[in-house]
Amino acid sequence: KSNEALAVFAQMDKVIANWEPNRRQVFEINGARIISLYAGGQIDAGIAAAQGLLKREIARVGDKHFDTAAARGTLAIGLMKAGRNAEAIREFRAAIPVLMASARENADDDDTTVVAAKSNRLQGIVEAYIALLDRQRGEGDVAQETFALADAIRSRTVQQALAASSARMLTQDPALAEAVRKEQDLAKQINAQLGMLNNVLSLSSQERDEKAVQSLRASIVALRSNRDSLRAEIAKRFPSYADLIDPKAPSVAQIQATLRPGESLLSFYFGREAGFVWAVPKDGPVAFASIPATSGDLESKIRKLREALEPQVTTIADIPPFDLKLAHELYSLLLKPVEAGWKSSKQLIVVTNGALGLLPLSLLPTASVEIQEGDIPFAAYRTVPWLARSHAVTMVPSAAALRTLRQIPASAAEREPMIGFGDPFFSKEQQQSAADDKVLDDQIQVAMASLRGVPLKRRASPQLSGVDSAELALLPRLPDTADELRSIAVALEADPAKVLQLGVKANENAVKTMDLSRYKVIVFATHGLVPGELNGLTQPALALSAPDVSGSEGDGLLTMEEILALRLNADWVVLSACNTGSGAGAGAEAASGLGRAFFYAGTRALLVTNWSVHSQSARDLTTDLFRRQNADATLSRSEALRQAMMALLDGPGFTDPSGKTVFAYAHPLFWAPYTIIGDGGKR
Repeated sequence: KSNEALAVFAQMDKVIANWEPNRRQVFEINGARIISLYAGGQIDAGIAAAQGLLKREIARVGDKHFDTAAARGTLAIGLMKAGRNAEAIREFRAAIPVLMASARENADDDDTTVVAAKSNRLQGIVEAYIALLDRQRGEGDVAQETFALADAIRSRTVQQALAASSARMLTQDPALAEAVRKEQDLAKQINAQLGMLNNVLSLSSQERDEKAVQSLRASIVALRSNRDSLRAEIAKRFPSYADLIDPKAPSVAQIQATLRPGESLLSFYFGREAGFVWAVPKDGPVAFASIPATSGDLESKIRKLREALEPQVTTIADIPPFDLKLAHELYSLLLKPVEAGWKSSKQLIVVTNGALGLLPLSLLPTASVEIQEGDIPFAAYRTVPWLARSHAVTMVPSAAALRTLRQIPASAAEREPMIGFGDPFFSKEQQQSAADDKVLDDQIQVAMASLRGVPLKRRASPQLSGVDSAELALLPRLPDTADELRSIAVALEADPAKVLQLGVKANENAVKTMDLSRYKVIVFATHGLVPGELNGLTQPALALSAPDVSGSEGDGLLTMEEILALRLNADWVVLSACNTGSGAGAGAEAASGLGRAFFYAGTRALLVTNWSVHSQSARDLTTDLFRRQNADATLSRSEALRQAMMALLDGPGFTDPSGKTVFAYAHPLFWAPYTIIGDGGKR
């Protein structure tokens, strides 16, 4: 709306004509006005105003302040638009290091609105710089310089959680480890209090309790003082701690040193005007390309593709066809331009921001293909050249996170195989119905029904839209999760009777009081909830048995805050629930909600679901995954998942009592819902 903005500024020019010079200058060299001048094609006028703004900020706050660097970045954008590229690059390179340093220092600023505004300004300037360097091919190594920039400007919450966890694990001195944990817990308390303070300050003066405001401010000052004292103590005894908890964005050389033979890292960044992709192989040059799609463009394509993966249907025959044409278009857009950097590898480690975190790359076809359905529904999808046929895929929150994960020391071998929580009761009625259950076997039901009547038995998603005050009892029970947990336990050669907490035993108190650091694999097979789905729920949570059913304390919800307090030492945490792979908000990095909490608590990898899974195929897939891992200690997590997916896709599918296939599990709805987030390599 640049023309509308310019019209408003033109009217304002008339209003301020008689203002005194200093007051008029504040308006004329305003950052928003400068951007509007650029957008309206008045580049020279915008550059002149930006030069005035930069001069004013240097005089006001000095050359190394965030505001000065932001003004310099705004000037650089204008110079770029004017084709004065050398000057623009000089200004970008002077501005960006200052902006980056300021963003790190003010991560827990009192005013979260200010923090968000600074982050947006930083991202806009860095995106423009990467776009300029992309045009300057041949003048220096563009891929090398831009790779670290993209990693640095992504949201950093999961990386910080991983770094905090690894810092504790790398601290051998028990007293020092406890001090590190206390420092990290104080940081969490400060952020929580800052959130409360901002909520109070958002109220009108009539509604606001000024005593509460002063009390919160005093509490924050005291917490910060305690944290600073602990940091000083830790800095003396553990000098490398600062590098662990706030690692710098890694260089290409550092990532290549971290990668193992046969691995490549794919880094995606999607901005407001364009996207970029880097493919970093273990050896050889980096492949870099711009992607002609904004974050909004990509999200619309992915939402369209997901319609066949999360269909609002009740029978198998009504599952819509997967849009192979659109899926291949995404492959051509995202992966084909940088094939030289990844295709010879076998395992891909993916870093991204935005909506791409909602779609496993494994289900993209590597070639254009059309299929014709035959007698067995979905069997034709077996002929599609899925990326999963040739490559195992893992997600990581950032390139720095991969380095952090691979610095964590190996876990003790004597840990127990697994612990699992599932099939919780959300009401006494559910508990009673479980005792009375007499459900026919699925295969008998299939034999009694025509194909069109075969039910699409998926994990029941909570239907809470339009419910103003949803309660725990409204959640549907997930009885099939008990079967899945038993199968996983058998695959890991564990006694289901000893390692599974089912029904009333799957409660909040059991999770909080158990020593979870003793287990290699921890499985939660229940609903994953997002803020607002239940009355009063303000953070992501896992739903467990209701307190009036289990007789335990709490509210039946294992919230993100409570997960942060757990102490794990796990190779895997499996969240076999509805949409546990989704982030905390639009544009958030993968696993920014529940995932961040579990990484902080101490896991190396998460297995999450991207959509509500089909019950039997999910059980078959996860069981096969852990059976393969248990049988072959050299098999990486990502390769075990890839093999399990392909075995499900190519296998007999859903069969009737005679062994005849009723429908194949080759539609990606069945075989592609799971994603590994974290270290997908060897355990």
